[in-house]
Amino acid sequence: MEDRRSAMEQIAVDPDVYSADGPYYPDDWQSETTSIGSSIYRGLMENGRRYQNLRHQDYLIPSDDQMFESYEAGHLVALVLDSDRENPLFRAPVRDARQILDIGTGKGIWAIDVADMFPNATVRGVDLFPPPVSWMPPNCVLEVDDILQEWTWREPFDLIHMRIMIGSFDPAEWDRVYKQCYDNLQPGGWIEQLEASPRVECDDGSLPEDNILHTWGPNIFACGEAAGRECDTLDTMHEAIQKAGFVDIQDITYKWPIGPWARDKRFKEAGTVNFHHWMSGMEGWCMWLLTKFGSPEPWTKDEVLVYVAKLRKELKNPRFHIYQRARRVWARKPFPDEVERSAKTQEGSAGKSDISGGKH
Repeated sequence: MEDRRSAMEQIAVDPDVYSADGPYYPDDWQSETTSIGSSIYRGLMENGRRYQNLRHQDYLIPSDDQMFESYEAGHLVALVLDSDRENPLFRAPVRDARQILDIGTGKGIWAIDVADMFPNATVRGVDLFPPPVSWMPPNCVLEVDDILQEWTWREPFDLIHMRIMIGSFDPAEWDRVYKQCYDNLQPGGWIEQLEASPRVECDDGSLPEDNILHTWGPNIFACGEAAGRECDTLDTMHEAIQKAGFVDIQDITYKWPIGPWARDKRFKEAGTVNFHHWMSGMEGWCMWLLTKFGSPEPWTKDEVLVYVAKLRKELKNPRFHIYQRARRVWARKPFPDEVERSAKTQEGSAGKSDISGGKH
C-alpha cells in the first residue's frame, strides 16, 4: 500500500516578527552559531575545512565541528516539527526493536536519542568520521565504517535510518545502499529516510525573483550533477526504495521555515533553529561543490566565501517568508510469503500476456 501525505499547506506569517522590539527580532535568532569545540580528529584539510579520508574518493560535506553543529540544528528542526507525536524520532511503526542502525550518523544525536527512548535495543550509528561525543548510552555504539563495503554486522536490523544524505552517493551507489539495507533487515523490518531540499522556496512572493537566494538551489543541483552526486535525493528516494523491493511505502512532505516569520509557535521555533542550521551549514554544503564544479569554471575559496556572505545577509531579512521542503519516507521489508505471492502473481501475469500474444 502506498500512502503519500503532505504537510505542505501555506504557513501563516507572524506580522509581529518585523517589530524591532518583538520577541524574535533581531538578536535572539540572528546571532551567528559558533564552533562547538577544537579539532580533535584527523582528516583531509581543504579550503580551511576538514573532510573524511576513509573512503578513497572525495566527499562533498566536511566532517568538522562546524558541520557537526549544523547536523545538530537540522536534527532539532525535524524534532520540533514532529513534536506533536509520541515518537518524534521516526515514523516507522517499530515497537519492540532489538537492533537499529543509523547510517550517516554524523554527530550521533539521532542514534543517542533513540537509544535513550529504546533502552532494550542496541542502536548503532555508522559514518566515515568519528563523531565528537564524550558520552553515550550503554546501548548505543558509534562506529567508523564505509557502508558501501560488505556489511559485517551479524544481527539483522529491525530499523535502518538515514537522514540528510543528499550528495553522498552516485545513483549506482544509492541502489547498492538500499539493497544492503533490504538484505540486512529482518523480514517485516523497516527503512526510513529523511531528506531536505537545498532549494529556497516562497509561497507569497515576499522573496523577489532576482534575489540571490534563488540561485542557491540551482547551483547545488548543477554542481551535484556535474560531480555525479545528484542532490535530488528528496525527489528520488521513494521510487528507489520501492525498486529495492520494499512495500508499504509511505511518505510525508514538510515545509521547514527558514527564520521565525511564521505565526504558528511550532513553525516559529523550527524556523529559528533552521536559520542557524543554514547559517552554520551553507559554507560546508557548497565549498567542495563550487570549488570543484562551479560554473562557468571552478570558483576560488574566496569567491565561495563572498557568495555565502551574501546569502547569509539575505537570510537575515525577516520579511522573506522562505522555507525548504523536506520529505520523510518509510517502508517495510516484506515477509517471505509476501515475496512468494508477489512472484507468483508476476509469473501469472507474464503467462497471460504470452497466451494473449500467441492468439494474434
